[in-house]
Amino acid sequence: MPITGIDYEKCNSCRMCKQECPRRFFIDKSNNKVFFEDVDNTCSLCGHCIAVCPEDAILYEDFGDETFTFDGIEKLETIVPYESLYKFIRAHRSIRHYKKKEVPKEILKKVLDLMQYAPTGSNLRYEKYVIISDREKLKNISDAVIETLLQNPGMKDKYEETFSISKKYYDIPVFFDAPHVIFVSSLLDMQLADHNIGIIITYGRLAAQSLGLGTCWNGWTQIASQDNKKV
Repeated sequence: MPITGIDYEKCNSCRMCKQECPRRFFIDKSNNKVFFEDVDNTCSLCGHCIAVCPEDAILYEDFGDETFTFDGIEKLETIVPYESLYKFIRAHRSIRHYKKKEVPKEILKKVLDLMQYAPTGSNLRYEKYVIISDREKLKNISDAVIETLLQNPGMKDKYEETFSISKKYYDIPVFFDAPHVIFVSSLLDMQLADHNIGIIITYGRLAAQSLGLGTCWNGWTQIASQDNKKV
């Protein structure tokens, strides 16, 4: 969403863009005009200036079907009242029993679409999303996760019996025979990446719940991936 400038035929010089920009790229120059300057191309692409401009005067590259406004955006509390949101979040649970059928692709796409709107530090977008539905691949990952965790004495004491029992009930015990698993990774080599992914996954779980789907955050895979790159 690169900002390309300001449409001065629309701009009313309210300076709301200047007040809102976290990087301070909107500056006063002359003739009572505000200019956009991003010499080092470090705009975080947050879109705040577009959202607050009352005259739709911010110029930016086309984003296809993506829009920055919709009915009710000026009073978000009317879209999801606190009482409804409170009940929705309070009712959220981890689900470990799944139906033996796949979720339609268009529903999975809705979950992914919303995950991409999760906030990240400085609006950096270096995450990768992978959905695996192939049972053989999921079984191989599950086996690798269990093998990796049981090599750790502390993990073995804690989870060996758990995995032994789970294998009696599930073909793919780590993922509880879920028909789909969404993996989120980041290209950022910093602690911020873990926080970003955590927020993204939470958004995805809530999105899934709104579509009638149950989910579970899989910490075993997350832990094993730190010790076994094959995972």
